[in-house]
Amino acid sequence: MDVRIQAIHFEVSDRLVEFINKKADRIARRFPSIATVDVNLKVVKPETANNKEVIVKITCPTCGESVASKTADSFEEAYDLALEAIEHQLERQKEKK
Repeated sequence: MDVRIQAIHFEVSDRLVEFINKKADRIARRFPSIATVDVNLKVVKPETANNKEVIVKITCPTCGESVASKTADSFEEAYDLALEAIEHQLERQKEKK
């Protein structure tokens, strides 16, 4: 599984990279066919609350592509919410098959 992290207009801390990789490994254990996890991090409006946006795109050969975008006070929280949405999408796709 390939995890690609892109931060728009800021540097990603090592702690955040570790957090993202740990959570990506956890979802890959539940869905072993996942090939790539693309994570885009963006600060929407620096002067407001809920200004951290995370867009997660997961690609797997058997279930196609799943995308989720979430905004929260921290990147960790937004990433968790986006992964929950992705897991829900993958579960629904798995049930259809």
